[in-house]
Amino acid sequence: MRRAPIESTSLASVGYDPSHRVLEVEFHGGRVYRYFGVPRRRYQELLAAESAGRFLNTRIKGFYPFASV
Repeated sequence: MRRAPIESTSLASVGYDPSHRVLEVEFHGGRVYRYFGVPRRRYQELLAAESAGRFLNTRIKGFYPFASV
């Protein structure tokens, strides 16, 4: 999956596969996680959030299953 850089103190890049509803997040330390079943709207909200890291922690983590890559 292609990821695009994002301006965030915790996230380095994010990508989204709309056909499979998979959100991929790369942290500055190099860790990469995939979140499954994420609606496109939630991905767009992440990109527009004032703090992408905070949004991930409050609106993605704990709501969608994930796996480390």
